[in-house]
Amino acid sequence: MKNQTTVMLPAINDVKNFVSEVTLCDYDVDLISGRYAVDAKSIMGIFSLDLSKPIKLEAQTDDASELFERIKQYIVE
Repeated sequence: MKNQTTVMLPAINDVKNFVSEVTLCDYDVDLISGRYAVDAKSIMGIFSLDLSKPIKLEAQTDDASELFERIKQYIVE
């Protein structure tokens, strides 16, 4: 199953809404930008990344389809 995707979070409200959706997961979700990895449930962690570029998302689960459906507006391919 797919557990990785790429997201864009260009605005402050996007980050807040994204975190509120990811927080509903009972597994870890990481955002990776270059050599930095942060907890996707941490607003402060996300703001430490370069939000002008796409960010890799890794869900620590076998099936992240429910999460991907909830955050589909932030997913870029």
